[in-house]
Amino acid sequence: MTEDMQVRNLSPHTQASYLQQVSLFARYFRTSPDALTPEHIRTYQIYLTNEKKLAANSIHTAVAALRFLYRITLKKDWTFGEDIPLPKKPHKLPVVLSPEEVVHFLNCVDCRKHRVILTICYAAGLRISEAVRLKIAAIDSARMVVRVEQGKGRKDRYVMLSPRLLEILRNHWRAVRPKEWLFPGVRDDRPITKDAVEAACQEGAPFGRSLQTCHAAFVATRIRSPSPRIRHRSADHSTSAWSSQPRHYRQVLAHRDQQGLRNIQSSGPVAASGSR
Repeated sequence: MTEDMQVRNLSPHTQASYLQQVSLFARYFRTSPDALTPEHIRTYQIYLTNEKKLAANSIHTAVAALRFLYRITLKKDWTFGEDIPLPKKPHKLPVVLSPEEVVHFLNCVDCRKHRVILTICYAAGLRISEAVRLKIAAIDSARMVVRVEQGKGRKDRYVMLSPRLLEILRNHWRAVRPKEWLFPGVRDDRPITKDAVEAACQEGAPFGRSLQTCHAAFVATRIRSPSPRIRHRSADHSTSAWSSQPRHYRQVLAHRDQQGLRNIQSSGPVAASGSR
């Protein structure tokens, strides 16, 4: 199964997750998975739902691992949609902070580095795992874009870089003088970890929310865009979501981001002055 995943170039995280799920499945029955049947899988799914009380997303991961094992590795001729069904996911709206709440949220984070990371998540729509792995070379001030390498789905893409955000990043660069990673960790040759940022933010943030709040606030800003085309294309942050929009709307969105960052800069600890 490991070789099958390597041939298909699944990410190391996905490989480890699938192997863990198959291992838990085998341990539950104390039997090799190749000796088990769809009836055993059904029993296991009921166990995960009723006894373990797992969320639908967690059960989806277990089902995906079992489908891969039996369809690809063991080559079972089953009707997988019926034999290993996926639970229906509830559709929930994300918690979206207003611009004032975002300002308050950022000002409650004591560490300057963590504030800058969260600011770029809000201003450019980056996920926290993408922001912490940014390199200095990813900031393209000539074209006013940020290059995100191997983001979600192991895809590269460009996101917008507003003048205000560029100023904040330059102030951060002058204060830290990083060599390779924009946000170095304990060692200069490695980036800061997502867990370190999340732990620091949970201590100081008043909302009790996850770091997805900044990402959700960015998405909500795009959804309120005046153009249906922009609403549709930018919701998934595809590579062309920013660069392919008409120039007029790019200017509208850039102006909106500058206004939000101007409020953030002038409201407290995030404020900084000077230019590189």
